[in-house]
Amino acid sequence: MGEVLIKGARPYGEEPVDVLIRDGVIAAIGAVEAAEDAEVIEASGQILLPGFVDLHTHLREPGREDTETIETGSAAAALGGYTAVFAMANTNPVADSVVVTDHVWRRGQEVGLVDVFPVGAVTVGLAGKQLAEMGTMAAGIGRVRMFSDDGHCVYDPLIMRRALEYANSLGVLIAQHAEEPRLTIGAVAHEGPNAARLGLAGWPRAAEESIVARDALLARDAGARVHICHASTEGTVELVKWAKAQGISITAEVTPHHLLLDDSRLETYDAVNKVNPPLREATDAAALRQALADGVIDCVATDHAPHAEQDKCCEFAAARPGMLGLETALSIIVQTMVQPGLLDWRGVARVMSERPAEIVGLDEHGRPIAVGEPGNLTLVDPEATWTVRGNELASIANNTPFEAMTFPARVTATLLRGRVTAREGKAVGDRRWDAGGP
Repeated sequence: MGEVLIKGARPYGEEPVDVLIRDGVIAAIGAVEAAEDAEVIEASGQILLPGFVDLHTHLREPGREDTETIETGSAAAALGGYTAVFAMANTNPVADSVVVTDHVWRRGQEVGLVDVFPVGAVTVGLAGKQLAEMGTMAAGIGRVRMFSDDGHCVYDPLIMRRALEYANSLGVLIAQHAEEPRLTIGAVAHEGPNAARLGLAGWPRAAEESIVARDALLARDAGARVHICHASTEGTVELVKWAKAQGISITAEVTPHHLLLDDSRLETYDAVNKVNPPLREATDAAALRQALADGVIDCVATDHAPHAEQDKCCEFAAARPGMLGLETALSIIVQTMVQPGLLDWRGVARVMSERPAEIVGLDEHGRPIAVGEPGNLTLVDPEATWTVRGNELASIANNTPFEAMTFPARVTATLLRGRVTAREGKAVGDRRWDAGGP
């Protein structure tokens, strides 16, 4: 492997320096010289951050390759500044066996744009009845380190308790989709004035918060760790804050769309705004932003969820929930957190790279920008602006709620172990895969 020289970058937004990466590792920082054949990236004062880590994506392979594949999802991730993503288990077949999780890992390595870590199912078929073979998946080449039935709540408290105990002995993490299903029968939108006025069946905050409270107590008694997926309410923030104060090993993530959007978007009945959990009220979004700044919510995770056009272009109640997120995440964090002064660039590194890597115990990712550390890096132009066009994104699907919205800041380059995987809007794999023409 050769050398890459990033000239004039500002690590964490600080003073400009040159950064030399050799054989996949940061070899020098400062005024450095590179080999004549080194690949040079003129950063010109752009922000250099550790490569981002996403704990929550849906790459749809195997089973729904018409909406996304590991290749196209990896391209979207690289373009968004990610060097590692975790692919949820709700595929077809479900990732509840080592056969499927190992396939996902191998396929991600073949594509080579990001490290794709498979998330194993907690229960067989995501049915919530019988624990999956977590130990086998954790020992496979897929190196499964997180388990989740995301899309479904592990609603039986005894099954969840056993999962936490088993995970504790394996040293892996259980990530919970917090939704009490008996409270969300037929629900399609946040339970509030907007849903009532629009005639949409309401989804109460208590459906999420009751599971968060329950699982915090189960984790306490099991001496285990639990991670809350896509926190969406002010009450969840208070519960996570309380649990951490009790010494319970609980972490939580928030999506960019829950930080930026609220249920006023439902006015058009456009199903592109349908997501699980639903967009909440503006007060919830404000509480989530403050919680992320304060460290109560640990990290950002996109819940990137591509869907086919026929699954979104239908009546709101029948539409599938979910939206694209990998390529827009950084810009939304800049708009909602950096520009208002809630986070600086070191804070962005904390919530998008360092903390998610810590939560799942990644050694290569989320590392500081320092000599001897892996060359997993993201370069951001903070002065750029860009307008989102779904058909220009790398994903096969185009279900973005941010269509035609203009955002600040954009990723200009991503490096995975010193190899450029995205640069100036193009994903660059081992086979020079062009994100402009999937």
